[in-house]
Amino acid sequence: MLEPGASVHTGAMPPTAVRQVRRWDQHGREHVVRLLKPGVRRHLLCGTCGWRRRAPFLAWLTAADHLERVHQATVDPAGSARG
Repeated sequence: MLEPGASVHTGAMPPTAVRQVRRWDQHGREHVVRLLKPGVRRHLLCGTCGWRRRAPFLAWLTAADHLERVHQATVDPAGSARG
């Protein structure tokens, strides 16, 4: 039984981007892979091609590898290994 003023959660929480990896290709196009955390599970989602994968440990390495292999996007705007 619910207490007065309590609400019932009827749907899933929308995914929240907790981190993103940005890289630019040789034509100056930006590519972004976001780490989404819709609950307990985390997923990587590429904004360019829609690639989606369950996030492993050190997910930013997998994201950077995807951007380099698939989109030839290697220019890091921060000038560091992590975006």
